[in-house]
Amino acid sequence: MHEMGFDHFARKDPSATAIVDPRGRIWSRGELACLVNRLSRALRASGLRPGDSIATLSPNCAELVAGYLAATQIGLYFIPVNWHLTTPEIQFILEDSGARAVIVHARFASHASACGSECRTRISIGSAPGFERLEDFVAGYPDAPLEDPVLGRPMFYTSATTGRPRAIVLPLPESSTALARTIRVHVAGGIGLEQGHVHLCASMLYHGAPLDVSIISLHMGHKLVLVDRWDPEGLLRLIEEHAVTTTVVVPTMFVRMLKLPESVRARYRTSSLRRVVHTGAPCPVEVKRQMIDWWGPVLWDAYGAAEGAGTLVSSEEWLRYPGTVGRPIPGTELRILDEHGNDVHTGEVGTIYFTRYTGDRFEYKGDPQKTAACHRGRFFTVGDMGYLNEDGYLFICDRRTDMIISAGMNIYSAEVERVLVLHPAVADCAVLGIPDEILGQVVKAVVQPVPGCAVTKQLTLDILNFLRPRLSPAKLPRRIEYVAQLPRMPSGKLYKRYLRDLPPNETIPVA
Repeated sequence: MHEMGFDHFARKDPSATAIVDPRGRIWSRGELACLVNRLSRALRASGLRPGDSIATLSPNCAELVAGYLAATQIGLYFIPVNWHLTTPEIQFILEDSGARAVIVHARFASHASACGSECRTRISIGSAPGFERLEDFVAGYPDAPLEDPVLGRPMFYTSATTGRPRAIVLPLPESSTALARTIRVHVAGGIGLEQGHVHLCASMLYHGAPLDVSIISLHMGHKLVLVDRWDPEGLLRLIEEHAVTTTVVVPTMFVRMLKLPESVRARYRTSSLRRVVHTGAPCPVEVKRQMIDWWGPVLWDAYGAAEGAGTLVSSEEWLRYPGTVGRPIPGTELRILDEHGNDVHTGEVGTIYFTRYTGDRFEYKGDPQKTAACHRGRFFTVGDMGYLNEDGYLFICDRRTDMIISAGMNIYSAEVERVLVLHPAVADCAVLGIPDEILGQVVKAVVQPVPGCAVTKQLTLDILNFLRPRLSPAKLPRRIEYVAQLPRMPSGKLYKRYLRDLPPNETIPVA
């Protein structure tokens, strides 16, 4: 494979655009590389050594990307903190991680004012009390490439849909072959190494997939366009404006774009798109069919978690096996196991286990019991359930914790959600089980209506009439509740723990 890496492309063509930030500022490769190298030296001078950690709390911006590139060329763990969390949750991560340094955007400085006890280096993007401005922190340090780089890596915290978040810790890579393997996976995912690609980061960089793919795009010599927040029409506008070729989205983005008026959708050109990866949540079959009809066969479904990548499927393969999330990516092995650890038969539902394509093993920081519970030898699980068809394609059913058992029947909440979200009045939805004295559990739906839709008993009846011919009677919601906004993260992950104890809000009993 030919030379790769952001530093290579920065030396080769320093004037080429590296990043277009959300404010429209253009960063050249040379400009970004200078900041990365100065920051690397300044962090070393402040006492950070390989194996130490640096946390960031920042919206999408070039300085955040520079922090990642600097940390991962001096052997640090880079911890992107989710700024949507509450202040106590953010402070827990800063303390639990043992971060020796933190880079905070002035917008969120108050959330990080109580840094971890081991944090001695406090840097701000913009002015913030108690923090040293990034420009001042790197001033005076050489901007030449490092002569002795040491590879680092990101360290993500779980989304903590239940309980405290836990850091996913991996050993530091020993050589650049880790980057080469990652790039080979991206090539397998339908993107070449040729120049001219433009990657749109349509989600937040504190999430695994958006961050990983954005950084890999820079390492492959591509231009990166960042957004601070997204809206359906705005995403289409950016695709046309920058002739975007690649992006990563979540299925809720597809749903919201498809519900735009046809006149708005037709206003923007999307023909530049070469690869659109969707991940983070199941994509309803009909939604994906409509997106392929609109954008062409450029959609790739990537299934995995922060713990490791799993499967990948092209549009052409998916059209042969609608609903599949694909086959294992190169270097990954996949098994479906029962509760005793035995392989199940083809077509039988079990727990999904797979290996990391990099061959290493992760640990949950400070939680050896959770680490041991999710591993079986080289294989690990994040609790998802699914099955393999006769050609080895994986189909996801649900998370084990989200499965509803009604009168002894397994009901997969994801299956009901995929149908419910197709109703024209439903902007987003969640399905969960609620106790029932006779059946054990029954289905409850929580619906976020589209803007301007009145919540009435007639709306509930319309939704039920829509669902009846599409779902068996046991899967129909016995209760529908309405909320203004579901607690969904930009990654697409839904915080169902916030919904289980939801007080009645414009609730209309179904039965």
